[in-house]
Amino acid sequence: MEAVQGSMLLIYALVAVIALIVLIAKFKMNPFIVLIVVSLILGLAVGMPMGAIVKSFETGVGNTLGHIALVVGLGTMLGKMMAESGGAERIATTMIGAFGEKNVHWAMMTVAFIVGLPVFFEVGFVLLIPIAFNVAKRTGTSMVLVGIPMVAGLSVVHGLIPPHPAALLAVTAYNADIGRTILFALIVGIPTAIIAGPIFGKLMSKVVIPNPDNPLIGQFVDQGANGGTKRELPGFGITLFTILLPVALMLIGSWADLFFTPKTFANDFLRLIGNSVIALLIATLVSFYTFGKLRGFNREAILKFTNECLGPIASITLVVGAGAGFGRILMDGGVSKAIVGIATDAHLSPLLLGWFVAALIRVATGSATVAMTTACGIVAPIVMSVGGTRPELMVLATGAGSLILSHVNDGGFWLVKEYFNMTVPQTFKTWTVCETLISVLALLFTLALSTVI
Repeated sequence: MEAVQGSMLLIYALVAVIALIVLIAKFKMNPFIVLIVVSLILGLAVGMPMGAIVKSFETGVGNTLGHIALVVGLGTMLGKMMAESGGAERIATTMIGAFGEKNVHWAMMTVAFIVGLPVFFEVGFVLLIPIAFNVAKRTGTSMVLVGIPMVAGLSVVHGLIPPHPAALLAVTAYNADIGRTILFALIVGIPTAIIAGPIFGKLMSKVVIPNPDNPLIGQFVDQGANGGTKRELPGFGITLFTILLPVALMLIGSWADLFFTPKTFANDFLRLIGNSVIALLIATLVSFYTFGKLRGFNREAILKFTNECLGPIASITLVVGAGAGFGRILMDGGVSKAIVGIATDAHLSPLLLGWFVAALIRVATGSATVAMTTACGIVAPIVMSVGGTRPELMVLATGAGSLILSHVNDGGFWLVKEYFNMTVPQTFKTWTVCETLISVLALLFTLALSTVI
């Protein structure tokens, strides 16, 4: 009975995912509404208590939006200030100058790799999207060519490279050496990002053409505040300082124990300013001076910018939250457990097991961080008892698995879809394939590395 129940759970989950895709892509229904309705029906189908279904959905939405709404709100304000001051344009022109117009996709991957190190995917995304819009507009290229290398760079860092929070958790779980993990992660991550980013992005930009009438581009691309006259842009240094300030604060926060003894005031203070929300808040306040006052904008203008940029992100934020609610129903309904059961029964080699368990949890829950942390908890004791596998490589294999097949229950899927102005099928062809490429390539490179070391 248990096996039947497990397989039925998987069938219900599959039907729910297909229903979501068909209703949103074919019948053009509102994703936010569809995600709520399908989640509730799935909860009933898998036999969750009726009183628990809405609570479970709300928990999923709340847990995600508690962080994402703040991050997207503050990141969008920072992005708007950067755009209005001409800072995004300054970075775009400097990067185009350094890499050349033909190589803007390489430039975006490089920047994403650096900016993404200490920040969650969503934070890096909202920090870089104004620059991506500017690069695309200035070079007349597609958002796919510019954007896919950007999200590939962010994603590789998110899944593989400490001090990224998800990778750090895995380092602790497997008792890996952090220095070695970073070295191996760079050996595996750089070629992975190159193939899944600039190379794949260039290929797909010929096939997938997003709707050019993107309402969000107006938010982040300078429209020429001085009636079209050429105006002076802020310096590259001050722009880079402002945009990298949250990145620096988060790095300082994650290294607090190196500077001060844990549990002391100074250590706690560094951790506080290193929190992604506080770091973005500080950077946004700094941007009111560097991109606002120094550029000649008064308080009324700054208030207007920060107010008007929030409207367009409301629907994105709600959809991201609803996607997390759907993921929570899959978790509480027992689908994730059924998937883990299959993985554990498969008796794979430790590296493949780490990858496989993380991959299945990722597909079920939509969260790379949840997949990585849950998989580590399941696989680490098995690896300890079996032995013979480098813990650093276990971190990489698990991280690679946690990135696979991003689909409709992942907030990142909806962020990419909405900001790039793509349809659901277009998002599958670009973003979902990009994530899956990263996952498979990183696993293959890790397995290759395991034969050498």
